[in-house]
Amino acid sequence: MARYPKVIVTFCPRCRTHTPHSVAIYKHGRRRALAQGERRYRAKNKGYGSKRKPEQKRFAKTTKKVVLKLKCQKCGYTLHREGIRLKKAELVEK
Repeated sequence: MARYPKVIVTFCPRCRTHTPHSVAIYKHGRRRALAQGERRYRAKNKGYGSKRKPEQKRFAKTTKKVVLKLKCQKCGYTLHREGIRLKKAELVEK
């Protein structure tokens, strides 16, 4: 288990200096049904009741990469920082 502080002092590309950033764990939003890629995926799947690719039987990975969402407390600029593979990530007060 990895513990990340809720505030990290790191470089902000908009301020061009090191500023405190608030840390959150990135969570993707719901996919848009009318996006071009989603429409293309549905069209390719349509047909004789079969998927276009075989479904995966066994998963090779047991963890996911945690992405940190850093928001500059000075200007509000948000940047993502890719983390490492973890079973569990936790935000803690420093």
